[in-house]
Amino acid sequence: MNGGGCMSSPRSRFEMINGMEVHFTEWGDPQKPAVVCWHGLTRNGRDFDTLARHLSQNYYILCPDTIGRGLSQWSSSPEKDYCFENYSNLAIQLLDHLGIERIRWVGTSMGGAIGMRIAGTLNHQNRISHLVLNDIGAGASENAVQDIEGIKRIISYVGNPPQFKTFSELKKYYQTIYTTFGLSNEEEWNDFTQYSCRRSDEGGVSPDYDPNIALQFQHTEDLNLWNYWEAIQSKILLIRGEISDVLPLDVAEKMNQKPNCQMVTIPKLGHAPALNTEEQISLIENFLR
Repeated sequence: MNGGGCMSSPRSRFEMINGMEVHFTEWGDPQKPAVVCWHGLTRNGRDFDTLARHLSQNYYILCPDTIGRGLSQWSSSPEKDYCFENYSNLAIQLLDHLGIERIRWVGTSMGGAIGMRIAGTLNHQNRISHLVLNDIGAGASENAVQDIEGIKRIISYVGNPPQFKTFSELKKYYQTIYTTFGLSNEEEWNDFTQYSCRRSDEGGVSPDYDPNIALQFQHTEDLNLWNYWEAIQSKILLIRGEISDVLPLDVAEKMNQKPNCQMVTIPKLGHAPALNTEEQISLIENFLR
């Protein structure tokens, strides 16, 4: 699904933020209202190309690569830097650096957690007007086994990214571990793989992130965001994949009790919807107005 407009192509930028080089793609007119699209744990900002292309007709879109992913710098202190607190601080400093005061936020998985931390922090509660949380909860389920299964699945591939000889092999791997995203054709899978692979010195290809990002799981405070959640004053759209193993239904329903939150379930998808179909894009577009 492609949006029109004369500024529908991404522009790549690098900025030094708190001593780290952060890469992001920007779409649309910087004079228009800003939307930040923040990706999931092992992904990068190019995951939002389809959504950003469409929204850029009416908004200025920023799609950062979190440090340790994509084209952003890898940390020399991964135990300290790879955590939600630092990611949130970097996001705020990036916005300050760009002179952007008020934003709409679309966050998939980890990106949603970062958005929750910002919107739920006293000094920044007014920064995010609209908050889209794509398949991420504020904390644990009453069914601990369900939580553990989702986390175990993610840990199983994050800390030791596999090496492949060819692009096609890497694409097949992605089609296996990300089957619940809802990508539907070869073009989408080619783009998904192209923007998240790198060539090794030995000539093979692998996922494009620092394996040390798995050290985030040592930061157990990242698993409990309920205090931030209660403080959020933004309008909230909570998107849940029907078969998600990361956002349990009981957690989503508890979050949906918040007066400023509305929940939508995407049928037949898991963690996390790609936000690339006409229905999903229209859902977000209507919410952001």
